[in-house]
Amino acid sequence: MSDRSDAPTTVIRLDDYRPPAWTVEHVALVFDLGIDRTEVDATLQMVRAAGDEPIRLNGEGLELLELSVDDRRLVEGEYILANGLLEIAVDAEHCTLRTKVALRPAENTALEGLYLSGSRESGFLLTQCEAEGFRHITFFPDRPDVLSRYTVTLRADRQRFPVLLAGGNPDGSGELPDGRHWARFVDPHPKASYLFAVVAGRLERISRDYTTADGRAVALHVWAEADVIDRCDYAMDSLVRSMQWDERTYGRNYDLDVFHVVATHDFNMGAMENKGLNIFNAKYLLADPDSSTDDEYRHVEAVVAHEYFHNWSGNRVTCRDWFQLSLKEGLTVFREQSFSADMNSAPLKRIEDVALLRRAQFPEDAGPLSHPVRPSQYSEINNFYTATVYEKGSELVRMLAGRLGTEGFRRGMDLYFDRHDGQAATIEDFIEALGDANDIDLSSYLAWYGQAGTPRLTAEGRFDPAQRQYRLTLRQRTPATAGQPTKQALPIPVRLSLFDRSGRALPLRLEDEARAEGTERTVVLDTAEQHYVFEDIDAAPVPSLLRGFSAPVILECDYQPEDLAILLRHDPDGFNRWEAGQQLAGLAYDDCRDARADGPALLAWTGALAELFADASLDDALLAELLTPPGEIELVERQAERDPDRIRAARQAMLLALALRVGAAPLRVRYEALRASTSAAMDATSQARRQLKRRVLDLLALIDAPLATTFALAQYEQAPGMTDRLAALATLATVAPEQAIAPIAHFRRRYEGNALALDKWFAMQAQLPGADALARVQALEGDPSFMLKNPNRVQSLVGTFARSNPTGFHRADGAAYRWLADRLVAVDGLNPQVAARVATAFNGWKRLEPTRREAAHAVVAELAARKDLSRDLTDILGRVALG
Repeated sequence: MSDRSDAPTTVIRLDDYRPPAWTVEHVALVFDLGIDRTEVDATLQMVRAAGDEPIRLNGEGLELLELSVDDRRLVEGEYILANGLLEIAVDAEHCTLRTKVALRPAENTALEGLYLSGSRESGFLLTQCEAEGFRHITFFPDRPDVLSRYTVTLRADRQRFPVLLAGGNPDGSGELPDGRHWARFVDPHPKASYLFAVVAGRLERISRDYTTADGRAVALHVWAEADVIDRCDYAMDSLVRSMQWDERTYGRNYDLDVFHVVATHDFNMGAMENKGLNIFNAKYLLADPDSSTDDEYRHVEAVVAHEYFHNWSGNRVTCRDWFQLSLKEGLTVFREQSFSADMNSAPLKRIEDVALLRRAQFPEDAGPLSHPVRPSQYSEINNFYTATVYEKGSELVRMLAGRLGTEGFRRGMDLYFDRHDGQAATIEDFIEALGDANDIDLSSYLAWYGQAGTPRLTAEGRFDPAQRQYRLTLRQRTPATAGQPTKQALPIPVRLSLFDRSGRALPLRLEDEARAEGTERTVVLDTAEQHYVFEDIDAAPVPSLLRGFSAPVILECDYQPEDLAILLRHDPDGFNRWEAGQQLAGLAYDDCRDARADGPALLAWTGALAELFADASLDDALLAELLTPPGEIELVERQAERDPDRIRAARQAMLLALALRVGAAPLRVRYEALRASTSAAMDATSQARRQLKRRVLDLLALIDAPLATTFALAQYEQAPGMTDRLAALATLATVAPEQAIAPIAHFRRRYEGNALALDKWFAMQAQLPGADALARVQALEGDPSFMLKNPNRVQSLVGTFARSNPTGFHRADGAAYRWLADRLVAVDGLNPQVAARVATAFNGWKRLEPTRREAAHAVVAELAARKDLSRDLTDILGRVALG
């Protein structure tokens, strides 16, 4: 079922927000569950909140069986049901409204509302209600500012559905006639309808008892199907660490008697924070060394934490409307990132987060899909679960936290949670609470939430030897975006240090200050241009700017290659050391793009990294990051017009120069040393060695392909875990395609039946560059395990190819564009949300070189003109087509 609604496409505007005319104090739901047909009996205790408007309830794809008000059954003519809205005129100030509807879960391929995960014989039923899925379950005012208390009763065949779960605390269970049983759950906390969840089926569990810091005994349960339950232990450990961290860091305790987490292979999102019953895409919950990479372990830990942290930043305090989505998502991403930094390495976590921001959000901000963190309007809310809302939203919270300091931010968060507990809040409420708790006006930061585009921060330094002064000029500008031709100046916090030519951090004294105050300072640029004069400077310094990436901007500084090399060698800030390397690598890329084999930036970059490669004291994980230049997607920023083949060729040339500068012998020796210490251990040191080993092998492959092939074959055969195995396979497939055929086939046989491992198998091959990439992907579509109905499988093959294989997808003949268009139409008929997300691969087509641009535009325009596509996909295509 594609789940198309007969409701017309409308534009929802923030300025049009009005509080609900009717609220729902209590919801009693009774489900008679079945795969082909489920009936839902809903009793709503409704109270008029304002005005004399009729009751209006959202409902889509529902078969209405009964409708009554205060026990009086209504007949046609006493209500209006059209365009996804049920309207009932009621004169009273409160009433009891009851509906009974029928659903067809097995037909629901959109995976929104109540649907079947897995096969008819062994799968289970579950729900997904964010953002507007509850209207596919029953008639309800399906908006986040209607907060209600829920009582849920589930009834089903015991043999087919032995496990019955809903949000809230258990409140009884028992037997029914004809082999059926029931279970009831009561949630004492008011919640929005998007946080509703039920699960029913054959599931196994692992359990643990937990006592919160305030003394509540909580039963923790992680549920999965029998064949994967043994891969849930790490998720349980991560949950416990998350609960303990939130208690220590924010003083937030869990507030129900049970906490359920459920894994499914059929899910549109990463995971969902339903109150007391989190539902996870299995790829973010299951983990074991044989089939999960180190990155996936970290992602499991992070996503488990993210969904748990939502219990306060999203559930207890939720969004007033969907324009405030970043209020819960940006804030919770920041909390998740802080947790991961504490659990692992803070500098490496910061590098990972900024790399993701640049790879996913900066291109979004630079294309037709650009929108503010809080958009002013939308047509389909599902399309605003974006990197801008999540990742950029997190950066805005980080700026506020940096402005207030650790203690000040904690005071502000305490006030925010206390002031708005049980409420639907706005971004203004959040910023006001942070400011009130610290007696600071933070209202200027609201501009960040309403302005699209990535600001450009220009830095220019001038040294005056006579006055012993260094004058730093900072300027900001934000390029025009659709609907926002004029931009205002934003408050941009810039953390900075100054270094001398030997790499020593200098004491900082601004003019008008009596003495130096440390070696690091934060200044706030809140106008178009400002000047900062530092005193007692003996020689021209090297500025280290935006330390820790203190603001989500693009830095343009008049650095010379030797300046960046100094920071790359000496900056003690792990992030800025990496950042200096990234900027220097960008200049080195320019040298290679312009065929300057002896360019100063290329020589400086390769020289500094060769020196660091020989430094035995440098952390393996940091060295691996330093050896990784910006990817092809990030390097697009350095091209007036995007030619993926030219970009790849120049990047490969700079990597070859690096490999030659480091040398084959040191690379071989380092690889063999790392191989000798190979293990499946998950401690930070072991993970760092695996990460560096991959980078060394890839560099070695550029200058000694036969030796690298030998190493990769042995690594694949001897790998103790998935990280080494998959890395070896990717290297083989790139360097020695013929010799990779047998290992690729072996991997496929080894992981037959392991859905998540096969997703990696599809994705690895989808990323392989070159002219034959499209043919390879088309052949993989014929694999028996490929299916368009499963979101993970579509994303692993179709999504990975379109978004992460620039040379393969952006073929000059446009064949891949036409292929993707056909796949989008097919997927849209099954799952509009997945189709819309994959379609974002066309974002930025206008920056392609002319031949590709014309081919992409023709395909996008043709798709956008179709009238038979879903609202989700139509919305994305309409915006992308504008370029």
